[in-house]
Amino acid sequence: MENAVPTDAAEKALILAEALPYIRRFAGKTLVIKYGGNAMTDAALKEGFAKDVVLLKLVGINPVVVHGGGPQINELLNRVGKQGEFIQGMRVTDSDTMDLVEMVLGGLVNKEIVSLINKHGGKAVGLTGKDGHFIRASKMYLKSETDDEIDIGQVGEISGIDPSLVSLLDSQDFIPVVAPIGVGEDGEAYNINADLVAGKLAETLSAEKLVLMTNTPGVLDKNGKLLTGLSAQQVDGLFADGTIHGGMLPKISSALDAARNGVNAVHIIDGRVPHALLLEILTDAGVGTMIRA
Repeated sequence: MENAVPTDAAEKALILAEALPYIRRFAGKTLVIKYGGNAMTDAALKEGFAKDVVLLKLVGINPVVVHGGGPQINELLNRVGKQGEFIQGMRVTDSDTMDLVEMVLGGLVNKEIVSLINKHGGKAVGLTGKDGHFIRASKMYLKSETDDEIDIGQVGEISGIDPSLVSLLDSQDFIPVVAPIGVGEDGEAYNINADLVAGKLAETLSAEKLVLMTNTPGVLDKNGKLLTGLSAQQVDGLFADGTIHGGMLPKISSALDAARNGVNAVHIIDGRVPHALLLEILTDAGVGTMIRA
C-alpha cells in the first residue's frame, strides 16, 4: 500500500485522540505543580518539563509552578564556606543563610525556570511571596522531645495567601512561577517548605489538581509496590502503620490537607520519567499515585 501511514505517526495520532477527553475535562481549570528533584537538575528533564507546562497552557489548562531549590542552596552555601544544618528535616536559616536562600530561590533557580518556559513559547513570570505580599508568613518554631520550642531562624509557616496576583496572571495567559519565600508583618523574608506552599496555594486557588514531582515512583507499600489510587482515609492508615515516613511525611501531609480542603485530586509523580506531567494528566497510563478527597 503506497499510502500506508508510518507506525510512529499513527501511534502519535492515537495518543492525541486519547488526550482529548482529558483536555476537555480540565480546560479552564487550575493545576498547581510542585517542581523539584531530578526533574529540576537533569538538563533533558528540565527541557521536557518546560515543554509540558507550555503545552498544558496552550490546551487551556492553567499551570502554576512552585519550585524548591535545596541542592542549589547547598551548593552556594558550600561555595561561601557555610555548612547547611537541618533539624527535623527543616533547614536552619540564620539571616546570612536567608540572604543566600533568597538569591538562589528568588533569583537563580526561579529565573532559570522562567527562561526555559519562555524559550519553548510560554509566557512565564517569576514571583516570590514578597511580590504584592501574596504569601504572608509567621515564624515557625519546632518542638523538641521535651516540648521545648526550637528556634530555627527565618523559617516560616504560612499565615495566609492572597490569590489575586496569581489569578490575574492566569487570566492574562501568563504562567506564574513561584519561589517559596514568604513575607512577615515587618517585611522580613521567611524560607518556607515548597511542598507546603504548593499545597496551600492549590487550596486557595481551588485548583483542580495538585501535582508533586518527586524522586520516587509515588507512594509505595511496605513491599515497595506502587499504590496508584488512594483515598484520604487510606493515606491516614499508611501514616499510622509507618508505611509513609521520613522525607515523604511533609509531602504527603500537604497533599492530604489539599485533598481535604477542596482540591479534587493530588498526584505524586516520578519526576525522573520524561514528560511525567503529560503522562499523568493527559493519558490513561498515569505514572504515580493519585489521592482523592
